[in-house]
Amino acid sequence: MDRTVLLRRLVEAERHLAAYERVVARQRHVIDTIARGGHDTAEASALLREFQGIQATHVADRDRLRVELMT
Repeated sequence: MDRTVLLRRLVEAERHLAAYERVVARQRHVIDTIARGGHDTAEASALLREFQGIQATHVADRDRLRVELMT
């Protein structure tokens, strides 16, 4: 793949990763708020796990692109 395209995709992957870091942090705050209110956090926790899975995908994509750029 062309280096310019790889760099563009890396920037995009890093942007997605940063966005999901904020999403995960916000969801943790939601869970804390729900728990402080004495409510069940099961659904919010399940959503957090889903967000963390997506975040892990973005990390893997970013790491793969970094390796590809080094070759």
